[in-house]
Amino acid sequence: MTGVDSPSRVRLPCSEAQRAWCNSGSLDEAPEFALGVLDSMRQPMEQGEVSIDRTEVTIRFPALFTLVMAANPCPCAAAKVIQCRCSPAVRARYLSRISGPLLDRVDLKLSLAPATRAELRYDLENAESTAEVAARVLEARERSLKRMAGLPWRSNSEVPGPELRRLFPPPPESLLPLEAALQSGTLSARGMDRALRTAWTLADLSSRDTPAPWDTAEALALWQGHPT
Repeated sequence: MTGVDSPSRVRLPCSEAQRAWCNSGSLDEAPEFALGVLDSMRQPMEQGEVSIDRTEVTIRFPALFTLVMAANPCPCAAAKVIQCRCSPAVRARYLSRISGPLLDRVDLKLSLAPATRAELRYDLENAESTAEVAARVLEARERSLKRMAGLPWRSNSEVPGPELRRLFPPPPESLLPLEAALQSGTLSARGMDRALRTAWTLADLSSRDTPAPWDTAEALALWQGHPT
């Protein structure tokens, strides 16, 4: 690897973020990681690269990736809520080990309950095949590529926030859910950019030319962790 601000060649071991470049990385039991380790993901999640600054050299590694984190709601990881031995304070303290600034950079947040037998049976009978889902995702990617033709980005996730708002503004009525959340303080400026990217992806998946109000509302709910 070469330092972009240095005439000399520098060899450094790859980070996990760089190994996941253009792929995905997974952190299971995320609260069990040290806070410093988790927060070190903030820069590559925001900028798509890992930057190491020293006195005479700055080295940048490409690190554009999808991060998937999973966490139990408490340390005991009981299979059922009724079996949990943890107090509300312990549960809150456990999940707070994933910092607010890191969560601010997470586009989709989901709380999952254990699947029931009825749900598992329904999935076996009615779930889409992998091929069907892949075809729909490919079509959505083609729509976004067509929209960004001639621009230096390949997907909604790569478009910087200012350019996203300038080049691809949704209709004013579609922005209302995000503007209301921003005004009330339940959505950050960074979160608004991320919700807009998700809304464009939802529109692409539904073969719409622009996000509808329900796309931005769903994107907001996913960012906040309250999916509709």
